Amino acid sequence: MSSNPSKNYLIFGGIGGIGGFLTDQLTQQGHCVFVTTQTPEKTLQSSVDAKHTLVADVLNPDSIKQAVAVASREGLDGLAYCIGSLDLKPLSRTTREDLLRSFELNTVGAFLAIKEASAALKERRGSIILFSSIAATRGFINHSSIGAAKASVEGLARSLAAELAPHIRINVIAPSLTSTPLALPLTQNPKMAEAIASLHPIPKLGDPQEIASLAQFLLSDQSSWITGQVFHVDGGRSTLEKKS
Repeated sequence: MSSNPSKNYLIFGGIGGIGGFLTDQLTQQGHCVFVTTQTPEKTLQSSVDAKHTLVADVLNPDSIKQAVAVASREGLDGLAYCIGSLDLKPLSRTTREDLLRSFELNTVGAFLAIKEASAALKERRGSIILFSSIAATRGFINHSSIGAAKASVEGLARSLAAELAPHIRINVIAPSLTSTPLALPLTQNPKMAEAIASLHPIPKLGDPQEIASLAQFLLSDQSSWITGQVFHVDGGRSTLEKKS
């Protein structure tokens, strides 16, 4: 357990994937962590106890408001919005509803969570972590809805980081393809996973535990002079040419 004073955190999507590892790291340090899931059945998979596991639908503003109210009763030091989607379709098959759902899940949900939590976070000079994607920077085929939604997450974070400074810090982590349950359609085939990994200058898929460690650092007081930044955790793919 950490010798640092215990803090209170709310992790949207804190069961499984990057959010799950972040929850584990924070609880192992002795912090109080509330997690949310959209699926009631997943509450049994939570690494925190039942009273700290909340069912919250991020497409429902009232549900977000209730989750924040419960988690912030004794103050709130940090919030991580680890909700994402991976809807990959060509333009001809991407509908208006697909695009709107990507924005609702990735951007609008994050906006509402921050809006509801901002008063509590301001009291503790808290920190917020949002998640983008390499698709917000690089142009990939079949990524129109998720690329647009994640790019808007980055714009949202920069705007609110400016507005809420110096009381609240906001940063973004933008991974490339990572070995999480969300990415299983792309990673469960070993040959496909190997082919995608080989596209990176550091030829491997993202490690969710590694990315969670960065999120944990950005939530902590050790990063108190960092805000409004987008951290690319992508094996160099967003900025480097791979050797031929």
